[in-house]
Amino acid sequence: QVVLVESGGGLVQPGGSLRLSCTASRIMFSFYNMGWYRQAPGKQRELVATITIYGSTNYADSVKSRFTISRDNAKSTAYLQMNSLKPEDTAVYYCNAIHITTKADYWGQGTQVTVSS
Repeated sequence: QVVLVESGGGLVQPGGSLRLSCTASRIMFSFYNMGWYRQAPGKQRELVATITIYGSTNYADSVKSRFTISRDNAKSTAYLQMNSLKPEDTAVYYCNAIHITTKADYWGQGTQVTVSS
């Protein structure tokens, strides 16, 4: 089965930076659009950023200019670089992969990001 493994979460002070990684196995990574989502306590899961197989990106307004999504197909890995972090960025961050044609959909287990002084 497909496995998505997230890493890089942790505790950071406001204004700090963090880089999340999502490494995929058992799939042809270059045929999957990738995305990062997050879910804060008491809130629904929300889209943070996406990157297509062509490298085009989209961001939620709340993170635009602060976060950068990227991918390295040779490493089957997607990244989320998070700068200028705010307390409201605190959430569990999830990696998502969707096949470009079949729409097969996979999720990682999530990694906790806490922004606090």
